[in-house]
Amino acid sequence: MTLASRLPAILQAVMKGQPKALQDTHYPQWHHAPVTGLMNDPNGFTWFAGRWHLFYQWNPLAADHKYKCWGHWSSADLVQWRHEPLALMPDEDYDRNGCYSGSAVDNAGRLTLCYTGNVKFDDGSRTAWQCLAVENSDGGFDKVGPVLPLPAGYSGHVRDPKVWQHEGVWYMVLGAQDLHKQGKVLLFSSANLHDWESRGEIAGHGVNGLTDAGYMWECPDLFPLDGKHLLLCCPQGLARRAERFLNVYPAAYLVGDFDYASAKFNHGELNELDAGFEFYAPQTALAPDGRRLLVGWMGVPDGEEMLQPTREHGWIHQMTCLRELTLKNGKLYQQPIAELAQLREAEQRWQGEASLAPGLEAKRLELQIELSGELGIHFGGGLTLEVTGQGITLQRPGLATGEPLYRYWHGKVSSLQILCDSSSVEIFINHGEGVMSSRYFPQSSERLSFNGESEVTLRYWSLRSCMIE
Repeated sequence: MTLASRLPAILQAVMKGQPKALQDTHYPQWHHAPVTGLMNDPNGFTWFAGRWHLFYQWNPLAADHKYKCWGHWSSADLVQWRHEPLALMPDEDYDRNGCYSGSAVDNAGRLTLCYTGNVKFDDGSRTAWQCLAVENSDGGFDKVGPVLPLPAGYSGHVRDPKVWQHEGVWYMVLGAQDLHKQGKVLLFSSANLHDWESRGEIAGHGVNGLTDAGYMWECPDLFPLDGKHLLLCCPQGLARRAERFLNVYPAAYLVGDFDYASAKFNHGELNELDAGFEFYAPQTALAPDGRRLLVGWMGVPDGEEMLQPTREHGWIHQMTCLRELTLKNGKLYQQPIAELAQLREAEQRWQGEASLAPGLEAKRLELQIELSGELGIHFGGGLTLEVTGQGITLQRPGLATGEPLYRYWHGKVSSLQILCDSSSVEIFINHGEGVMSSRYFPQSSERLSFNGESEVTLRYWSLRSCMIE
């Protein structure tokens, strides 16, 4: 199949695949998910011309990573979303092996995409181009082409441009791997989005004292927050630590001070961004009211993703809910955006000993818990949460062996906010001090049950379905 002939195949895949996906009991009711095929990284999350735009990596032809387009959703209120025309297809020599991740900016009133064109050669080597595409009057995007070739001193793994403007100058961070197979974050600047100047390495292995920091850093995002700068990143090859960074590839963040004049980012230690089983490739956007919002991919590359049962229905993966970020005492807090409260139906309450609490339907649920001791929560036989004096342990059966797998969050737990959607759960600890995002696949019941002697106060709502139009 030639590149030029793939659009009819994509249309056919959507028409045949969407009804099958919607019949799957694991398909989300209010999170973003692909209509068919595979979805991964969020891209181009931005506010432009009175609407929010969220692009995403998408292979509409199969539930695998072989053919990467950019899909596109938009919203006026972050709750009701609609499908927009397909934004990018890998149909040029410079992006023939995939339109990889990137960002979107308002360039003099024109919505402009900044993405990586991935090119693989027959001998197994590869290269990468940083490319632009500009929105046209039909709502699609016209490719401008490459504006930055592979920088000298780096392997073909250079990708995921996050672009922003500061005092009239454009800046770009890129995830990279140097020729010694060490992960880095590169900084560039430009007056016009077309001509880029290297400003050096600002983070990664061997920078600012970081060691054993992995062989590739993906999906960087640098932004100011509450008087500091944060760098979000996804280090690949990072050494696992005691009950931390346990995913095949984790998502992490650095807090520090960034100086535009010297292009230096002085930061502290690497912190885990989400302690659950599935969270990767987060991207942020600045809201008109000044909030810094985040969305992530509720998945992880490699690992057990290809064993997820949704592939039998022709689809795989979903996004997280949208989150608001704040910084408190040097620690990143994440909370669901306030707009999601619009999905709540009638509020219900319960108070007493946890073991006596009623079971809850967890297909579309928001649950807030105040607690004072140990607590267990069981998610339909597919996932278990245990709160002790040391923190939280999540347990679920591995898809490959059925043996239990674990994830951990350490600290005193006084409150939980839990969002459930068919086959996903997002657990916000102590009003956003920690987060654990995970998929789970119950075989039968999607009910949630409790055990433990802790006194608990429950507030909970069924959430209305909010499918993309």
